[in-house]
Amino acid sequence: MPQILRTALVALGRNATRSLLTMLGIVIGIAAVIAMMEIGDGAAKQIASSIANMGSNVIMVRSVAIQRAGVSAGAGTGITLTGADCDAILENCPSVIAATPSVRGTSVQAIRGAENYQPERVDSGSADFFDVNEWQFSDGAAFTARDVASASTVCVLGTTVADALFKDGTSPVGQRIRLNNVIFTVCGLLKPKGANLMGMDQNDMIVVPWRTMRARLSRSGGTASVGSASAVSSHSRSDRYAATTVSLYPSRDSVQTANYLMPIRFDNVNNIQCKAASSDAVESAMEEIRTLLRARHRLGESDPDDFELRNMSEMLAALTSTSTLMTSLLLIVALISLVVGGVGIMNIMLVSVTERTREIGLRMAVGAHAGDILLQFLVESLLLCLAGGVAGIAGGRATSEIISAVKNWPVAPSVSAVVVSVVVSAAIGVGFGFYPAWRASRLNPIDALHYE
Repeated sequence: MPQILRTALVALGRNATRSLLTMLGIVIGIAAVIAMMEIGDGAAKQIASSIANMGSNVIMVRSVAIQRAGVSAGAGTGITLTGADCDAILENCPSVIAATPSVRGTSVQAIRGAENYQPERVDSGSADFFDVNEWQFSDGAAFTARDVASASTVCVLGTTVADALFKDGTSPVGQRIRLNNVIFTVCGLLKPKGANLMGMDQNDMIVVPWRTMRARLSRSGGTASVGSASAVSSHSRSDRYAATTVSLYPSRDSVQTANYLMPIRFDNVNNIQCKAASSDAVESAMEEIRTLLRARHRLGESDPDDFELRNMSEMLAALTSTSTLMTSLLLIVALISLVVGGVGIMNIMLVSVTERTREIGLRMAVGAHAGDILLQFLVESLLLCLAGGVAGIAGGRATSEIISAVKNWPVAPSVSAVVVSVVVSAAIGVGFGFYPAWRASRLNPIDALHYE
């Protein structure tokens, strides 16, 4: 084998320029494969990171929609979820590692001195809100469970809101701001995340305890709609202001009670965000939550769920599928260039066989077998492809780094891409070099010696 390698290297070195030009097709093809795979892997990881920031293992539990006079009031308008449900999920669902209730807020004007700003959204939750939504702090800390229980007027700011209110560069932590004329103390500042997949600025937000939202900022003031006749009668104006036990208003029948629901005060929440232990545990966590809530809400086997469960798995699957499709298309283009390079190697090897016909005849005349000739030309073809593969790997890595630096595209170095490139280059060397080698091994020694 060492003798065959030396012979192949000598043969390739006789026409070094031709050998380098022959390798160029393989170099370009392998470099394209490496660059495309690294860019594709980088894009996939960026998508996964964006989904993780949005909560790839987050499960949203929402109340179902109620209907008034046959018209749906929209998802989350029921009162089927409470803060106690969130506590029960944390206690009894082993696949859930964090959970936070949330109350739907309203538009808020944030004011500090002469500066005022209206954030894109005001979120509410418990102390687990930041863990569930993968938020980290650049200054200060989250509000505590005690703040939530006492409905304390504390808040956490996103960087966009902080920059708008604290243009003088003062740290917002410990400062007071007004939210809809209610004085709040800033307890923490979030690290920036940038835009989400929908293009919305994730930093343009304020987070307050959910009980504070319900008691201080929510328009409903903690009211919710129910269909219980007893609940309606216990909070009717006749009970509060009537001087006698005689009802001042006609009572509603069952149809009216079901269609026109009266608001009552209740410790309800609009939704609960639950964080599963991992993306693989989402399905088991959803089943545990469904079983627990049905038991807590006393639903029979034939009763439909009075809540809805949502997760990010569908969006993650769709985006991953799109990324995989684009990577596959890029790889197809790169593989086409590899095939072109392989055809070039076959062409040059055929030319080499023709030029070295008398050499082949002489080797056969002194005892070389057809298998020896076949192996010699296969080794030459293989060396060309492997050398081109090594150069292509270096070129592909350099190309991906240049693209990352110039275009700021994400790239991810891939060991699998390198392994695949080496295997593919070797396969091309054997595949496209076999026919010229076979043709050389089939030559008649006498005809080869007389070839001019």
